[in-house]
Amino acid sequence: MDKHEPVHSYIYDGKFAIGGGMNWWQAILTIFLGNTVVLLPMILNGHAGAKYGISFPVFARSSFGVKGANIPAVLRAVVACGWFGIQTWLGGYALYLMLKIWIPSIGTLPQIFPASFGLETGPAISFFLFWLLNMYVVYLGVESIRKLLVFKAFFLPAAALALLYWAISAGHGLGPILNQPSKFATSSDFWAYFFPALTGMVGFWATLSLNIPDFTRYAISQKAQMKGQAIALPASMTLFSFIGVVVTSATLIIYGETIWDPLVLAGKFDSKILVSIAMIAVAISTLATNIAANIVSPANDFANLAPSKINFRTGGFITGIIGLLIFPWKLIADPNGYIFTWLVGYSSLLGPIGGIMIADYYFVRKQKLNVNDLFSYSGDYSYKNGFNSKAIIALVLGILPNVPGFLTTIGVVDKGAFWAWLSHIYNYAWFAGFFISAITYTIMMRNSKTMAKSVAGDYEESKIQKLGIEIS
Repeated sequence: MDKHEPVHSYIYDGKFAIGGGMNWWQAILTIFLGNTVVLLPMILNGHAGAKYGISFPVFARSSFGVKGANIPAVLRAVVACGWFGIQTWLGGYALYLMLKIWIPSIGTLPQIFPASFGLETGPAISFFLFWLLNMYVVYLGVESIRKLLVFKAFFLPAAALALLYWAISAGHGLGPILNQPSKFATSSDFWAYFFPALTGMVGFWATLSLNIPDFTRYAISQKAQMKGQAIALPASMTLFSFIGVVVTSATLIIYGETIWDPLVLAGKFDSKILVSIAMIAVAISTLATNIAANIVSPANDFANLAPSKINFRTGGFITGIIGLLIFPWKLIADPNGYIFTWLVGYSSLLGPIGGIMIADYYFVRKQKLNVNDLFSYSGDYSYKNGFNSKAIIALVLGILPNVPGFLTTIGVVDKGAFWAWLSHIYNYAWFAGFFISAITYTIMMRNSKTMAKSVAGDYEESKIQKLGIEIS
């Protein structure tokens, strides 16, 4: 695999499953199960946003403390910075491929970066230009983001359906495409790949399952946020995944090789105009996704660190800079590393956070929060010096079981250094962390004063809005 070949939508549309050896229905089933699993924490966490009009960093204060909330906020923000870098690299690479067909010399520019960077000059220039475009949108503000999302809402389904039509036509119908068998020799081979793949799929949405209050805080009702997520996430993601699986499978029939990257696939077309249109479309769609999914939330998270000094725009710029420094082209150079190290790895961090927040909101506080005290250093959520030590302990306990598997996966220690069953827990990183942290947090909080104390009365949305609750 070329070190600069981007992993565009690798998990998002299920191409990773086909590339890993699954047949079409195994891939679709994995995607559907992953989205269904993550739907539950999304709805549960989204409840607080819709009910109290609060964002994710503010919501985290009830469980981690008014200062301790910076821990999950920063962890979430760093992951978003990684995604921002990845998506920016993909968008920039699309521009590079477009420029290359019109200006071939851009592919042979003198090397200006050290070999250890693993970065060629041409892709680096287009990456930086696309990064600047992202930062310009952040500078323009929220209204520009809204316009991008409106464009994407119309463009993405149309582009996906057009790609599906091409695949069916060029692949001589759905029959030959869907008849391709699984590449797993035995059922044990399948299950060995299935569980990490499922965890990776859950990990893909683990970030949004935490910061969903950033969006549900604007929901018109509780029913609206629950219904919207329940209908949209599993159905739409499974549909787009089906299209991705069909297109990927069709490339084996058409070109004799499995091409899961739409950028590489577009490069197979003969028309320069068609390739250019496709690359520009990918870049614009990536820009819209990047700003909405990987800028809005980390900008809020960074602003939570110092509300008086960091606003949304500054938080967005911080996200962009970290996204550069994370070297995204190295992060996605290896698909296996992308799934088993990046996706599964950070899911082991975010799973425990989700477990703690949900346990606190539903089992400790019974869905009742004192919104005023979420903004007070001397209220119900001040704990000791602003930190809830029980939440921090539960977080560590949820992460620890996944450490052996992570260390063996990245090659820091030999596989025989730990018991096999202990390393195997890493394949279920998000699930293990979520339940361990949720259970231990609930047990530790059971006899505390916080557990016994119930905040009386619910806050109506109109009253909350009058409080002027904002991150900055």
